[in-house]
Amino acid sequence: MQMAWGYAPPLVIGAAVHHGVFDALDQSTKTVSQLARQTRASGRGLAAILNALVGLQLLSRQGQRYGLTAESVAFLVSTSPTYLGAFFHHTTRDLLPKWLQLSTVVRTGQPALAVNAEAAGAKFFAGFVEALFPLNYAAARALGEHLRISKATAPVNVLDLAAGSGVWGIALAQQSPQVRLTAVDWPDVLKVTKQLARRHGVEDRLATVPGDLLKVNYGNSHHLATLGHILHSEGRERSRLLLKKTFNALSPGGTIAIGEFVVNHDRTGPPLPLLFAVNMLVNSHDGDTFSFEEISGWLREAGFKRPRLLEVPAVSPLVLATKP
Repeated sequence: MQMAWGYAPPLVIGAAVHHGVFDALDQSTKTVSQLARQTRASGRGLAAILNALVGLQLLSRQGQRYGLTAESVAFLVSTSPTYLGAFFHHTTRDLLPKWLQLSTVVRTGQPALAVNAEAAGAKFFAGFVEALFPLNYAAARALGEHLRISKATAPVNVLDLAAGSGVWGIALAQQSPQVRLTAVDWPDVLKVTKQLARRHGVEDRLATVPGDLLKVNYGNSHHLATLGHILHSEGRERSRLLLKKTFNALSPGGTIAIGEFVVNHDRTGPPLPLLFAVNMLVNSHDGDTFSFEEISGWLREAGFKRPRLLEVPAVSPLVLATKP
């Protein structure tokens, strides 16, 4: 029954975010009638989702008054730096309608919408990449700490491929004034990258390269290249080409850092990367999720040495390798 009703929690959370429930409870507990006046939603509707959220341990209840839990304070109040409410908008607005076509997608082998192509993908990603910023920020900070970016005494050139929100480069640039960023993505997405770089005070150290990852010129002499959750939408062949091109753009001794949903070698787990592979079936022509063994093989094929895993606060470890 948990599986059968698995669609319900993200929709309940999304509705609560949409009506400002978590923000309304940020300062004090409230009753249904108080929340109805503040949010202008119906009392009947609020009561139903509030009680469901109590059951999900995302709200507390004392008598007739509802309040926040530690999880909702951290992730569902819009002023929190780790706010994920916008991600639930993305789930309910962008993903679920296409997943409803899964039976047809399985029969035909064709995606509901191929967001790995710029025609559809640029608008799709521009509309939600900002929501992904808090999902990857802690991992990006951990990468910088592992590489001792804060100790840099000379310029560190970071190539952020499929930059999206710019979270990987921004988090690194915040750790040292020596960091200089080059962000590569589609033009519409780079508008969001620039906005977030400005918001986080690093826009003056950001250069952008608009266009297709396999067609534009990355430049060279980069010390670090980040590929944050892009291989899964590129598929095997484009990923292998992308890693070779990245190798050529790095200086000797440079590092590549790959964020991905990593499955185990025999594809029996973990569940999230396996489910995300289905998401790639729905949303791309060739996308998939890959094992560390597959990715490390591509890295060695491109010329990299010492493929390794770095544990970070994310859905999977980062995959690192070095250019000799």
